[in-house]
Amino acid sequence: MDLSTLEFTKLVELKSEVENEIKRREVEEKAKAKKQIIELARAYGLSVEEVLSKTVVARKPVEAKYRHPENTELTWTGRGRKPAWVQAWVDGGKSLEQLAI
Repeated sequence: MDLSTLEFTKLVELKSEVENEIKRREVEEKAKAKKQIIELARAYGLSVEEVLSKTVVARKPVEAKYRHPENTELTWTGRGRKPAWVQAWVDGGKSLEQLAI
């Protein structure tokens, strides 16, 4: 179809028809997809609720790599910014290796 030969009003009409057909097919395709998803879930013994629920995986806390020699409650994993006590230790001329656990 050569669109350049159509009149403006015919193009506008055609555009409207195309948009309506797209909306109709979108509803149809979504219904088919929903049916396929439900069938697949049932085939694996899952409910739709199970498929849609978020599963949270609990992460193991990262173990500390550094500990303050005088206050053992102060620890640092070595990740992220250095805590103030670590920075003060290093700024005092001591090495980070001295804090290693």
